Amino acid sequence: MSGDPILFSIVSRSLSVSFAAVLLASIFGLPLGGGLATLRFPGRNLVVVIVNTLMGLPPVVAGLVIFLLLSHSGPLGSLGLLFTPAAMVMAQTVLVMPIVAAITRQVIEDLWRQYCDLYILDGAGRLRSICSLLWLGRFSLLTAVLAGLGRAAAEVGAILIVGGNIAGATRTMTTAIALETSRGDFALALGLGVILLGLTLAINAMAHLIGAAARRAAPS
Repeated sequence: MSGDPILFSIVSRSLSVSFAAVLLASIFGLPLGGGLATLRFPGRNLVVVIVNTLMGLPPVVAGLVIFLLLSHSGPLGSLGLLFTPAAMVMAQTVLVMPIVAAITRQVIEDLWRQYCDLYILDGAGRLRSICSLLWLGRFSLLTAVLAGLGRAAAEVGAILIVGGNIAGATRTMTTAIALETSRGDFALALGLGVILLGLTLAINAMAHLIGAAARRAAPS
């Protein structure tokens, strides 16, 4: 069997899982970060600490939690999602969302300190203010999303636990690199490694360019 179709399948699956996870993490993480930045409520500091702590959540712990939820004896076992790409998306979402939320909170908090008086005078509600601030800080927030994408693309522990590294179904670049190296198939492992390195380089280059654009666009 030619290695090229296998390589394409692994890369496309890795990208689809990572992009789906980052999309879900952004849908939940951006509003969460915006809310933590502008709202004051009992226990807020505890929530901020928890979100910041989860930025360093070990991938194997995230994978174990999702595995227990999706296992036959778990509360979501009836869905039959264990060892599927959907389970991998869930695991990566758990890892990426705290990154997006924490960076969003810091960005929006800085903007809120600058413009809160204007929003209050304008009579803008808190939801409208959060939406406006998210748009105002969109360049910085895009770098947060890219940081999440970088983590998702390079993740191996969590998706190995919930995905099972099944050929043609749940095998991704990182899990395939580990497997093929152990098998001695260094050509495929090296090819995947080069692609993964190129993807990481592209993500970091985009983050740098977006950050530079944001600094140029910022009022002096």
